[in-house]
Amino acid sequence: MTDPLIDLHIDASELQCPMPLLKTRQALRHLNAGQVLEVVATDASSAQDIPAYLRQSCHQLVRCDEQPGRWRFLIRRGERES
Repeated sequence: MTDPLIDLHIDASELQCPMPLLKTRQALRHLNAGQVLEVVATDASSAQDIPAYLRQSCHQLVRCDEQPGRWRFLIRRGERES
């Protein structure tokens, strides 16, 4: 599966909870509907926090890749702000 074009990349590595989620929410506000955000995080809480937030928002989790101690999220910006 080919990754979609990434419009914005956020490196939240080494940031502790809740900062990866806050940085994700902030970055999504700077994108237009349909654009894709890539987030890289090393805090284990991100593996639950970011998908949980996206389930309650208009944004879509396109992909989540996990390597030991590192998570990569591809998120498509939804139509309305949440």
